[in-house]
Amino acid sequence: MDKATVISETESLCPICLKKIEAKKIKEGTNVYLQKECEYHGSFKTIIWRDSPKIESWIRNKIPSYPKTPFTEIEKGCPFDCGLCKEHRQHTCTALIEVTDKCNLNCSFCFANSGSSFNELTLEKIEFLYRSVLKSSGNCNIQISGGEPTVREDLPEIIRLGHSIGFSFIQLNTNGVRIAEEEGYLKELKEAGLNSIFLQFDGMDDSIYEKLRGKKLLNLKLKAIESCKKYNIGVILVPTLVPKINIDNIGAIIDFALENLPTVRGVHFQPVSYFGRIPDIPKDEDRVTIPEVIRAIEKQTGGRIQEESFRPPGCENSFCSFHGNYIYKGNGQLSQVTKHSSDCCCSSEKAEAGAEKAKKFVARNWSERNNVSSNIKMGTSQIMNWDDIIQSIKNYSFSISGMAFQDVWNIDLERVKDCCIHVVNPEGKLIPFCAYNLTDIKGNYLYRRRK
Repeated sequence: MDKATVISETESLCPICLKKIEAKKIKEGTNVYLQKECEYHGSFKTIIWRDSPKIESWIRNKIPSYPKTPFTEIEKGCPFDCGLCKEHRQHTCTALIEVTDKCNLNCSFCFANSGSSFNELTLEKIEFLYRSVLKSSGNCNIQISGGEPTVREDLPEIIRLGHSIGFSFIQLNTNGVRIAEEEGYLKELKEAGLNSIFLQFDGMDDSIYEKLRGKKLLNLKLKAIESCKKYNIGVILVPTLVPKINIDNIGAIIDFALENLPTVRGVHFQPVSYFGRIPDIPKDEDRVTIPEVIRAIEKQTGGRIQEESFRPPGCENSFCSFHGNYIYKGNGQLSQVTKHSSDCCCSSEKAEAGAEKAKKFVARNWSERNNVSSNIKMGTSQIMNWDDIIQSIKNYSFSISGMAFQDVWNIDLERVKDCCIHVVNPEGKLIPFCAYNLTDIKGNYLYRRRK
């Protein structure tokens, strides 16, 4: 058995009582675990990193940037005073506004446990939330979420309201069912100013949807994408990756995305996290870590996408995500734009600068594209002049990314402090996504639906 070495120390929470406790990242061989102990409920150990790229090479040092308008005072410390408090170390890149608890599906995994209650915010309340975000974070990216936002008839009005208040990029987080079934509804969303769709998309086989979402949905997903193509709305495919269900579908998802450029702007993988509604308490074999996703991408694309093309984030904590940027050349081939270097751990960058870059990248690259030269691809003889080259780069930029959200078993409070994806609660406070959705071992939330 490999000798365990301590990489770093942090703080976490007890999965049973949510008490703040000390924790350590320990390395055993090529694996890294979060280990912690509660004086009342015993010790817990959870896998957080498997093999290469090595965790030591994944660190990007950041100079903290604190909220200019904190909404809460510090009483109990992180993560109990979120709002944001004055000790939070990153600005808001994306603010999620949840406009309903209703949903037209009943998924096995749901961080919001949607469908268990039926609350909807009034337009007046949504305006208040928009203005709270603007006061705290300025013109950040907005993601309208739920529940399933498309169950609302007034969603176009909600989108117009956000733009009128001052937000330039508004994205819809959706399962795509209504978009597929009612083309006229999508047309209304486009006319209201919808910039992008964050589409739940778990694979290319209906058996995957039956296991994760309770029914066959693939044809509806494809139809939703075709509608987005018709109305020129940028789509990001968002697979929830669950071991033994769809890990082997990673390459097929990427291939499908490339076949549907420029409508599909990229793929954003989300390794499963165990909060909200989940089937069972997780074991280590129920988890997939960031390096495993990266290696699976390289293997399942036949080496067309290399492990070295993925980088740690410049916005959130290094261990939260990965990203790679590319230009599509045609015939399934990509030209690599990003490259991972282990030297990134040797210099420091300002957290605020990272947040600004991330906001601009998402708004620029995840939105719709001009379809005027949509059949022209990089590296083909069709490109005749500089304008064609610029147009092709704009249309055929492509991103692959992933976000490893935290649950109560693997939560690292250093990561929470660096979070840039914030849920706006009904009081207008901004709560880091993982803290807002965190549930204890019995499914009780730390923040969501807290009275």
